Amino acid sequence: MRARSLTGIKPTGSPHIGNYLGAIRPALKLVQDYDAFYFIADYHALTITPRPEQLVEQTYAVAATWLALGLNPQEAVFYRQSDIPEIFELAWFLSCFTPKGFMNRAHGYKDRLAKNQVAQTDPDDGVNMGFFSYPVLMAADILLFSSQVVPVGQDQKQHLEFARDIALRVNTFYNQDLLLVPNPLIEQDVEVVVGLDGRKMSKSYNNTIPLFLPEKALQKLVNRIVTNSQSPEEPKDPESSPVYALHKLFLTKPQQEEVKSLYRAGGMGWGKAKSLLFETLNQVLSEPRKQYNELQANLPYIDTVLDQGAIRAREVARETLNRVRRVSGIRP
Repeated sequence: MRARSLTGIKPTGSPHIGNYLGAIRPALKLVQDYDAFYFIADYHALTITPRPEQLVEQTYAVAATWLALGLNPQEAVFYRQSDIPEIFELAWFLSCFTPKGFMNRAHGYKDRLAKNQVAQTDPDDGVNMGFFSYPVLMAADILLFSSQVVPVGQDQKQHLEFARDIALRVNTFYNQDLLLVPNPLIEQDVEVVVGLDGRKMSKSYNNTIPLFLPEKALQKLVNRIVTNSQSPEEPKDPESSPVYALHKLFLTKPQQEEVKSLYRAGGMGWGKAKSLLFETLNQVLSEPRKQYNELQANLPYIDTVLDQGAIRAREVARETLNRVRRVSGIRP
C-alpha cells in the first residue's frame, strides 16, 4: 500500500503562472508516488470573511484550474473541505489538546499582533477565532486522513510542525499511536518565478501573469516584461534577463541552450525574445485554457467530481474519527 500525501488549496484569488510552477505542477506529480488526496480549503477561506458569491466563484475556479492542468479524479481523491464534517469534529477534539500559549506562536497571529502594534491599535484588532485557531483546523485536515507526507514550502513549514506537535500530544495522552504523525515534503530546489517587473511573481507586487488569459491578453502582458535598453544587434546575457528567467522554466535543457545561444549571438531584439516566450507559454497553456473554460461552463460536472471525491474521502475520515471516538470515550 502506497503512502498517502495531502495537498490543501485555499480558494483565494486567480491562479497565476507562479502558482502553477511553484505549487500546482509539483503537487500534481505526487500521484506518481503517493495515494494523493487534494482538497479545496473553503472553510479556511472564511477567516477573511469573503462575500458568499465570491467564495463560490473562487471554489469553482480552483477546481477547474487543477482539473484543467491535469488532476485526474480517477487517480486521486479531490474534494471540498466543507463536504467532510468529520474534519470539524476532529478539529474540536484536537483543540482540547492544544494550549493557547502554543497557538500564540503561530506566524500568522504574531504577524497580526506586530502590525497592530505598529498601528497602535488593540493587539487583537481584526483577529477572529477562526483566524486564531486555523492551525488546529489545518491539523485536522491532515491528521484525519493519516497523511504520511504533506507538501509545504519553507514559509509554511510551521503549519505542519503544529500538526505534528498536536498529534504527539494526543498520542502521548492516550499512550498509543492514535494519530499518524505526518512529515513535510519540501521542495529543495524551488525556482523563483520572475514577474513582469523582474521581481518574484506575486499578487502583492501586481506583477503576475494569470494562467488562463485569452491569447491576445497573454501576449500583451508578456510584452510588458521589463528589459534593458540594449539594441537588437547587441549580444545579451540570458542569465540576467527576466524574459529568459521565465522562459527557461518551460523549456527542456536542450531547448534552454538553444534559446540562450540566440541571446548571446546578437541580432535578436527584446521584442523577438518576448515573442519566443509568448509562443512557448501559449503552446503550454492553450489546451489547459480551453479545458478550464469548458469546465467553467459545466459547473455540474465539477460538483459531480468533488461529490464523488468526498464519498471516497469520508470513508477514510470515518475510520480515523471512529478510532478517536472509541479511545476518547465518545460513542463511535
